[in-house]
Amino acid sequence: MMGNGAGMGGGQMYPPYPPAAPPMMMEQPRGHGQGAVHQQRPPNNWAGNDANTLLVVATLITTLTYQLGCSVPGGYWQETQPSADGKHVYHAGDPVMRDLHRQRYWVFMAASWMGFAGSMLMTLSLLVRMPVDSRHVRWSFAVAYSSLVLTFIVSQPNTHLSLDIILWVVVLAFLWLMISVRAEHRARIVGCLCCAGDN
Repeated sequence: MMGNGAGMGGGQMYPPYPPAAPPMMMEQPRGHGQGAVHQQRPPNNWAGNDANTLLVVATLITTLTYQLGCSVPGGYWQETQPSADGKHVYHAGDPVMRDLHRQRYWVFMAASWMGFAGSMLMTLSLLVRMPVDSRHVRWSFAVAYSSLVLTFIVSQPNTHLSLDIILWVVVLAFLWLMISVRAEHRARIVGCLCCAGDN
């Protein structure tokens, strides 16, 4: 039995994307003596994203994290020279941040690696037709996107490293919350955060 790809030299075509989850039915009460009205609403706006759009986003994040990993803030030593106290030697081509701010350098590199790995994992998941609303795709997106925030704040001078990491955890949790909850719950959460100071 020949498949749909028989007309293309006998090759097999990729299977279509899994069908999206059916929309949820929501009953709205009517007046006395009138029946309930059924209104369709998607369980989560994230599931409505197109896989091709997410592939473009993942490719952009991959490109950004690759450039960040190759362009360390502070640049590189232009020539081999000893340190001011004479205890160390700075070799030409080594990152300046690694020699002068070692902890900040490794946090920066870990963030760029996480972003690169997360975006590559997201790309691979979408290419193998994994559902857009799967936990695997959402987690890889949240990690890759939030890592851009961490690389940015770590590269800034005069910031406390522990506060930078705490801010990254907050951003990661916020992203995961925004892409996991339903639209009406998301609007309620944003309203509470924005209007908390007014009360």
